[in-house]
Amino acid sequence: MATQLARAHGLEGRYDDALLVLEVQPTEDPEMNVRVLLERGRVVNMQGDPAGARALFESAFQAATESGFDQLAIDALHMVAIVVPPEEQDALNRRALELAASSDDPRARQWRASLLNNIGWTAFDAGRYDEALSEFEEALDARREHGKTADIQVARWCVARTLRALGRVDEALTIQLSLAEEHAAAGTADPFVDEEIAACRAALDLKPERHHSPEGRDHFSAR
Repeated sequence: MATQLARAHGLEGRYDDALLVLEVQPTEDPEMNVRVLLERGRVVNMQGDPAGARALFESAFQAATESGFDQLAIDALHMVAIVVPPEEQDALNRRALELAASSDDPRARQWRASLLNNIGWTAFDAGRYDEALSEFEEALDARREHGKTADIQVARWCVARTLRALGRVDEALTIQLSLAEEHAAAGTADPFVDEEIAACRAALDLKPERHHSPEGRDHFSAR
């Protein structure tokens, strides 16, 4: 509970309060020790010290691995991938993915979708769109295993965004329009979906359409 409170403080920008909560000495509880290292690392990273955060995340990974805490080891490794230079990210995310795929812990296996998503964006940012599409499609399959609608929709958006980058704009637009319809039926809205619909229509030289939020306001966004 204390580490979750520290995370909340960190997300609010209350870094001193977060670190104060985490001022505990190592205990005989190895899981608590790992969680404290993880949250300290997150706070230090948010403070703008990725090198200091990396050292904490690597310590958390080592401690979690030694204690057999697969879920926490994957969390720590994925955080290392966040703070390292781009050229190191892919290998770390793939290492975490291998751990998730081989784990008997269902909580560890649930990391697969997030890791595949991260790997996909690393490939996308490097302009390797075919590779990115493959990763995003696998991430979508992983999301569907757990059945959370919002996560599945985001995964579909990633697939469609990559299809547009590959020049497969008709396919991308079909997915984005389907997402827009789902949001409209649920009384929700996603500005990223709206933006992609506009981008696809522009690429196809189609007349733009306005999409409305549940409150009736015109819905525009900037990525």
